[in-house]
Amino acid sequence: MKESLKIAGAFVGVIVGAGFASGRELLLMFVDFGVWGLLGAVLSAALFTFLGMALAGMGNRLRATSHKDVVYALCGRHLGVLVDLMITFFMFAVTVVMLAGGGALLEQQFGIPATLGSVAVTLVVIAIVCLDVHKVIGLISSVTPFLILTAVGVALYGAATRGLSFAELDQVASRQSAGASHWLLGALLYVSYNIVAGVPILAIMGGAAKSEKQAVWGGILGGAILGLLMLVMSLGLLSRLDSVADLPMPMLSIASEASPALGLLMAVIIFLMILNTAVGTLYSFSARLLPPGTRKFRVGSAAFAALAFAGSLIGFISLVGQVYPLFGYLGFLLIAAVLIGWLRLGRLAGATG
Repeated sequence: MKESLKIAGAFVGVIVGAGFASGRELLLMFVDFGVWGLLGAVLSAALFTFLGMALAGMGNRLRATSHKDVVYALCGRHLGVLVDLMITFFMFAVTVVMLAGGGALLEQQFGIPATLGSVAVTLVVIAIVCLDVHKVIGLISSVTPFLILTAVGVALYGAATRGLSFAELDQVASRQSAGASHWLLGALLYVSYNIVAGVPILAIMGGAAKSEKQAVWGGILGGAILGLLMLVMSLGLLSRLDSVADLPMPMLSIASEASPALGLLMAVIIFLMILNTAVGTLYSFSARLLPPGTRKFRVGSAAFAALAFAGSLIGFISLVGQVYPLFGYLGFLLIAAVLIGWLRLGRLAGATG
């Protein structure tokens, strides 16, 4: 069970930073569709659970040491190259979004100009990646349970202090610019771009697990935790949509309203999760192109971070609205490959069993 919880924790940690922490992503893909968006969150929860199970299980069967092992087994040599490239460059795109998110958070909570905040986040990320301090990454990852507990508490507070009926909130939602044309598409896109970020960690940790059963349960638990968190946070955000619709960090706004101390705690936790994701994605991107631990890797990582910072100047809200849906559409290819590969591997196991 300990091994399964470790896999679940790593899966949740990566996805939470990239797609949950600010609440902005949930607004775009679920909350802006009103009550229908909550149904979308339930569908996404089921998909996360299935994909977590399938990817961790396949990682174990293939004894994967990199996402490449799983991608090439699923997609074949030619399509595998395309999917591998997509995952690699999504890592860079998430780094860009996280640097912008760090700046937006510092501006909303402390009044520090977003550009200056993004510079500070970029320098910290470069320092951690170049020092290769895995203990620091592990330490930052340990705040994930605190984020989950705080986010659930804030979301429940938001729902309990709702000022409008759900019919009125539906009207507010209908006036928003959602991240997709339909709630069902929004739900699928959300899972799609998040699972692109989750493939590397699920493949590697599934490959390292002692048994396929441990790996599969790790994927199931991680997916179920993500699904529950997504549903509770979406409900809380929908309950307060009239006041948080245009904010870059809506969860932080609700927390600060509940209590300044809670707002500060939430700001610190979200900042650490953004930092954790930015370090993980920049490291993954650099390690895919350059040999880790070398001078070339350190110089390259600093250069990639500078490029990511330049991209972050577009602004957090704009980036979330543009980058995530784009990679969501590309990620449909990966989801289809996972489904086909999982069925194919199951048949092969049945034939040889």
